[in-house]
This record gives sequence, structure tokens and C-alpha cells, in this order.
Amino acid sequence: MAASVRCPICGKEVPINDPNMPFCGDRCRVIDLGNWASEKYVISSPRQNELEESDEPFESAEGRDH
Repeated sequence: MAASVRCPICGKEVPINDPNMPFCGDRCRVIDLGNWASEKYVISSPRQNELEESDEPFESAEGRDH
């Protein structure tokens, strides 16, 4: 038996070799696209304090006194 995944929208089993994978069909693909377009899904950004810890102050060679 071929491996399968579940459609992220309806949960139906979808074979790995299905051309619609990971979706079961066009309907679920369009629903997913609509979710992105309506901003139901969001990609999170790093928390502000993590940014502050990793930011090194930029010091150009031109601005230094030798």
C-alpha cells in the first residue's frame, strides 16, 4: 500500500503520488488559498526581545578612530 497523508482542510486520506497532494482535490486547495488570502493563516515573526539580543551594533570601518 502506498503511503498517504491527510488533507489539511478536510482530513481525507491522500496518496503521496496524488497530483493534488497534500490536498484531496481542487475544492480543498481553493479553501486553503482563501484562508491565506483572508489572513486566517499567519507566519509568525521573531519576538522583539530575541531580535534585540541577536542584533550587533553595526560599526563601519570609516567611522572608527585609529
